[in-house]
Amino acid sequence: MGTPQFAVPALEALARTHEVVCVYSQPPRPAGRGKAPRKSAVQTRAEALGLVVRTPASLRGDPAEAAAFAALSADIAVVAAYGQILPQAFLDAPARGALNIHASLLPRWRGAAPVQRAIMAGDRETGISIMRMEAGLDTGPVLLREKTAIGPGDTAGDLLARLADMGARLILTALAQIDSLRPVPQPEAGATRAARIDKSEAAIDWRRPAAEICRQIHALSPAPGAWVMIGDERVRLLRARPAQGEGAPGRVLGGFTVTCGQGAIEITQAQRPGRRPMPAAEILNGLRLPAALASAVAVDKPASPPGD
Repeated sequence: MGTPQFAVPALEALARTHEVVCVYSQPPRPAGRGKAPRKSAVQTRAEALGLVVRTPASLRGDPAEAAAFAALSADIAVVAAYGQILPQAFLDAPARGALNIHASLLPRWRGAAPVQRAIMAGDRETGISIMRMEAGLDTGPVLLREKTAIGPGDTAGDLLARLADMGARLILTALAQIDSLRPVPQPEAGATRAARIDKSEAAIDWRRPAAEICRQIHALSPAPGAWVMIGDERVRLLRARPAQGEGAPGRVLGGFTVTCGQGAIEITQAQRPGRRPMPAAEILNGLRLPAALASAVAVDKPASPPGD
């Protein structure tokens, strides 16, 4: 049971080593400029593997869905960024319960956006927790965990790719050792909530410290992408690093170096509307920067849509 690319390596690992009786994923969503329905990464890969796929819009309040799930007679459910909370009937149906591949070191960052929140908060490490699921939000006991460092240049995309491979490896270990692993209850001390990313969090406010803006850019890269208005274009900022310089927030010092409330940052990768991500040097070949960039939070005019 999974939806984004993060869950695909686990699906592939399970399909190689176990009988996957069914794959559940979120239904196709409108995407791209034409807003045509687009299948999830998990549905696309599962269909390519010849697996049965179900995409119910909701698992709640539908006895027929619960009955269909129970009829699979599954030994165990594996969940990875599915995007829906499993009702108790779904947790109870598999003979051995349900395991979740969660992208944090629980109990830190329970919820929908653990990788993004870890980067935003300046955490120096994160990891994968294989958790036995229960009714609470990511509150179940942990069977296995593994850590990885968060480097200063790591984006959410970088970290999710690394954690996806780690999760695929750990879930196979958990299944192979399911009878000998000792579930460790999560302590409530240190528990934090990884709320979904709100679109308002993507706007760059140059009045903030440079370190915070760097983390914001990396946490939201590649999507939804932290952004700033340059002329009439909403430009996504995808990678950055601290730089030397000072001045009024938003002042362009040269190249793509911009002053912040404290310090300055150099944008190293960005994306103009409708175009691919590019190194800053390429962006600047066709985009003239003003002497100063306004904080995006102060922009109230309609913006051109970002590139897909």
